[in-house]
Amino acid sequence: MSAKLPSSLLRRRDGVVAEIAFVWLARFAVFAPLIVLGWLLGGLAIDGLGRIDWAFITELPSRKAERAGIWPALMGSLWLITLTAAIALPVGVAAAIYLEEYGRQSRIAGVVEVAIANLAGVPSIIYGMLGLGLFVRFAGLGKSVIAGALTLAILVLPIIIMSTREALRTVRDSLREAALGLGATRWQMVRQVIVPMALPGILTGAILAVSRAIGETAPLVLAGAVAYISFAPDGIDAPYTALPMQIYDWTSRPQKAFLVNAAAAIVVLTVVLLLLNSVAIWLRNRYQKRAY
Repeated sequence: MSAKLPSSLLRRRDGVVAEIAFVWLARFAVFAPLIVLGWLLGGLAIDGLGRIDWAFITELPSRKAERAGIWPALMGSLWLITLTAAIALPVGVAAAIYLEEYGRQSRIAGVVEVAIANLAGVPSIIYGMLGLGLFVRFAGLGKSVIAGALTLAILVLPIIIMSTREALRTVRDSLREAALGLGATRWQMVRQVIVPMALPGILTGAILAVSRAIGETAPLVLAGAVAYISFAPDGIDAPYTALPMQIYDWTSRPQKAFLVNAAAAIVVLTVVLLLLNSVAIWLRNRYQKRAY
């Protein structure tokens, strides 16, 4: 008769088997989305790379697919992202600093925190309706770049505030106490100790916010972006379009050549997003080395 294993060894064996199963499940959760994303991007690259050339980048839209370009949409997207970041980042970071460092114990901060968490899950089309009513009509900004940027800024503010607060929480309280103990004011402590230490996490939140804003279409439809425009924006009050709007317009047409143009525009949009994220990641890593 075979000897029975002690209960401790049985539990250990079961724990090892469970750990191995969990590791493989985690690997699947990591690589399955990457495989699907690679398959999608590979298909788009196969369809669109042959269409991308300098003329496609610099030409104006056209009703003839072989002559159509993305210059107004590309410049409109760059205007939108630049203005959105310039508006949302200072406001979001300042709000997070106030809530985390100055108003942590107040009831108002608790209410605002719940509101921000709920706003992060609101569908983007709702923000488009808000931008239409508040900025386009009430504020009289019309269908301009600044109206679209303000709409996207409100859309990404919850992400920036929540990620910035989490970054501020990673800074040890001992650093706060040391700065105050050396005679620094609360503002000096926040500006010279807390924010520099939390900056890598803040930039991570900025990356997530920009990544969401650059691909949004629904808010821009309501906030005044047009699908066809024959010139690039020359100021914050100019009419505009954006790459997601141009892609949406091309994919809604029955001609196959316009679908090829849409695939090429998606590849360009992906490259722009990767470049912006690369710059932000480089800045984050640089400040992270300085902090530690």
